[in-house]
Amino acid sequence: MPPRRTRSQAIILDALRASGRSLSAQELFLELRQRQTPLGLATVYRTLDHLRIHGQVQARPLPSGELVYSLVQQDQHYLTCLHCGTSIEIEQCPVQPLETELQECYHFKVFYHTLEFFGLCAKCQVMAQR
Repeated sequence: MPPRRTRSQAIILDALRASGRSLSAQELFLELRQRQTPLGLATVYRTLDHLRIHGQVQARPLPSGELVYSLVQQDQHYLTCLHCGTSIEIEQCPVQPLETELQECYHFKVFYHTLEFFGLCAKCQVMAQR
């Protein structure tokens, strides 16, 4: 039986579900304020951290160092441009067999994984050659 959710956990999970995209803690806090939901910024950070540790949300760092959070739905794979920050999602998963092997060999429960390649997008490559 899954652990019981607190009110703040339910609010944050609902807000992430409704947004349909990854949000930073600041963006989530502002969205909750617009909905007139009384959660402080510290509570948002603390709740996101708790949900992440328990495998209910995933966090991905942007090139700026800021974390963005989303619901754990599936593994994520990206090509991220270090110049403009654009992230292009990769559809296929080249590491799924490795994940299965690691779970079996190490008796480790994997909630999700993120694979990210960093470089320059086509547009920024053209700008860099000028």
